[in-house]
Amino acid sequence: MLDNMSPNQRLLLAVFLSFLFFVGYTAIFPPQQPAGADHNVTTKTAQGVGIKDAVATTATTATTTATGQVAEAVNVGHSVPTNEKVAIDTQNTLLTVEADHFSMKIDTLGRIASILLLDEKYNDTDGNPTQMVPENGAIPLYVRFADETLDQAAIKTAYTSDVQSVTLAEGQSTVVTLTQALPGVTLEKKLTLYSDGHYDISVALSEERRYFIYLGQHPEHGNQMMMAVHGAMVYAGDNLTTIFEDGDVENRATFSGVHLASSFDQYFASIFYGLTPDTNVIVERDRDDNPIVYLEGHGNMLFNGYIGPKDYKQLESIDPVLVNAIEYGWFTFASAPLFKVLMWLEGIFGNWGWAIIGLTLLIRMVLYPLTYKGMVSMQKMKEIAPKIKELQAKYKGDPQRMNAAVMDMYKKNGANPLGGCLPLLLQIPVFFAIYRVLLNAVELQGAPWILWVTDLSRMDQYYVLPLLMGASMYYQQKMTPSNFTDPMQEKIFKFLPVIFTFFFITFPSGLVLYWFVNNLFSIAQQWMVNRSFAAAKEARHDQHLAEKHPGKEKDNDKD
Repeated sequence: MLDNMSPNQRLLLAVFLSFLFFVGYTAIFPPQQPAGADHNVTTKTAQGVGIKDAVATTATTATTTATGQVAEAVNVGHSVPTNEKVAIDTQNTLLTVEADHFSMKIDTLGRIASILLLDEKYNDTDGNPTQMVPENGAIPLYVRFADETLDQAAIKTAYTSDVQSVTLAEGQSTVVTLTQALPGVTLEKKLTLYSDGHYDISVALSEERRYFIYLGQHPEHGNQMMMAVHGAMVYAGDNLTTIFEDGDVENRATFSGVHLASSFDQYFASIFYGLTPDTNVIVERDRDDNPIVYLEGHGNMLFNGYIGPKDYKQLESIDPVLVNAIEYGWFTFASAPLFKVLMWLEGIFGNWGWAIIGLTLLIRMVLYPLTYKGMVSMQKMKEIAPKIKELQAKYKGDPQRMNAAVMDMYKKNGANPLGGCLPLLLQIPVFFAIYRVLLNAVELQGAPWILWVTDLSRMDQYYVLPLLMGASMYYQQKMTPSNFTDPMQEKIFKFLPVIFTFFFITFPSGLVLYWFVNNLFSIAQQWMVNRSFAAAKEARHDQHLAEKHPGKEKDNDKD
């Protein structure tokens, strides 16, 4: 059946089946881990994917108490409350920080209780500023103590601050000092806050005690796209990244030698970085099996943090190591360089929509020799299909002679039954790589293209791009030569444009734009192949007539 399909038809079928496979297989057969190992802790290297036994160590599985809190495992970690509601009203606000791009509130427990992104392009679907700190879950910069008595006192003791409000102009920074006087020990947090959303933090204790500092949960958004990973990650350098996905964490894992730890969703992240090599980074689970990340400390600590959008240029300007917080899943090895090309094109065109079109063109140019070869091969296969059927009928009782005759026919006509497979295999990973690029690029938020497309990160509210994409798929099918022998197969392919149109309706406009433009280039390439074969067929016909009626050709020349 596959031999009767054009390469583009194969691509459409493969992409469609691949989506079904990824969604269905993950739902039906979730990954299984060996007993005692962290569930769904994936480590990626430059060469591929494996389990990071040397870096991630798992402690005794935490148990749940009758009160609904996760109990402390022996000598490891501490109890993690399953529900810590963030109080962000004015009564509990200790410090307010106002900047051009964000508004921050630090509460009386020295925690970052609220960060609102003020840039309109980051507004949620209701038009409200995005809240970076969720109402429930671990809160950034919350300090817990291993000593239960001291920890209970810390929960009830308010911090004091040397200032109550700060206003940061673009490019400015300020230092604030938060102090908590506890029985027998004083804790001091010195924060250097910057206008771009990052901060330096120094934690000092008057006496050495064992404590833990929370990274905080990622924002809660209800519009996560399919295949958009959200959870926590630990980056230990040398392209060694461990991912903990939300809803799929079982045991505690401890890391050292960490370059950065991040709690992230599709577009935003809370990050700790600048950690000393001996700092223990611990990933715990909450009651919903989501990851909670915190640092372990004994004395004084000094490190850096960031809370905000995963904007590549912004992260790179703060510290180049932060760009490793932009995670593309399995296709990071291909998606990361593709995104750099996309940024380069945006610098040329000054528009992300035209940059997507430019990237599509570059990809098609790179794959052109292979896709063209595949189309030509399928055209040749279509031309000799009647002769192949004759050979199959002639040697029906002798499979060996039939196969030899068929292979000889392929050789004489320069046809390859597998000629369309290689282009297909190359296009599928490219598609998923560019899919992840456009899916995770926060730069597309609020980025317009032309006319009605005012935000490439959101669906086309007028459905114009999905309909154009579906129409282009339909036209491409119409102009692609086919020789279906199975009526059911033909019906399935006729419905593919409808299925894909329905599937792409809710996709971000940037993704639909890429697929639509890709279809246009495929149509142009198919037109060139069809025209070339039509001209070659006409030339062969003329040559045949000339050889069959040589005198007639001479008479025509005299006339």
